[in-house]
Amino acid sequence: MLQTKQKGFTLVEIAIVLVIVGLLIGGVLKGQEMITNAKLKRIESDNAGIAAAMFSYQDRYLQLPGDDDQASGRFNTSPLVTNGDNDGIIDGAWDSASSADESSVFWTHLRAAGLIAGAPDEITRPSNAYGGKIGVQDGFSGIAGHVTVFGQIEGPIAKILEARLDDGDADSGRMQGTEVGTSASTATYDDTKRYNLAFRL
Repeated sequence: MLQTKQKGFTLVEIAIVLVIVGLLIGGVLKGQEMITNAKLKRIESDNAGIAAAMFSYQDRYLQLPGDDDQASGRFNTSPLVTNGDNDGIIDGAWDSASSADESSVFWTHLRAAGLIAGAPDEITRPSNAYGGKIGVQDGFSGIAGHVTVFGQIEGPIAKILEARLDDGDADSGRMQGTEVGTSASTATYDDTKRYNLAFRL
């Protein structure tokens, strides 16, 4: 009876396989890092773009978008855009579904002025890179004055944004957050939770 020898992998072959597996894992991790960096940059650019649009509107018409009490006569749209009350404050919650709130009208005024994309009668808030909505509110999360709010931001991303754009403390500075479903400012960001992040305008 003939005995056949079983041939195994050589050390060189095993080393090649390990190098290929390492390259694949490295490529996946690098790809995830690139996606995260792109989303972070989009949040930063969206925030800067909204601030620029708001201040351009204010410079052009001497009133805040959403708070403008002459908007219906200023823009030739059908239906007419809703007027604000010109009290210097954009009233209403950042995520309000009411078309009567100035925080909703804010978007129609900017669209009617051609400062952001969209139809002038559209109150829909833009979405951020993490799928949450973007809104504007006065006095959110303990920040005095108007802020842009980015909803549903993951805890690890909130930490990165805090380190890049603010003072490193979740409950102070020009950027603060509240845990989704709560109204109190958070003291620290938890990796397992989502936050509504406010940026002072």
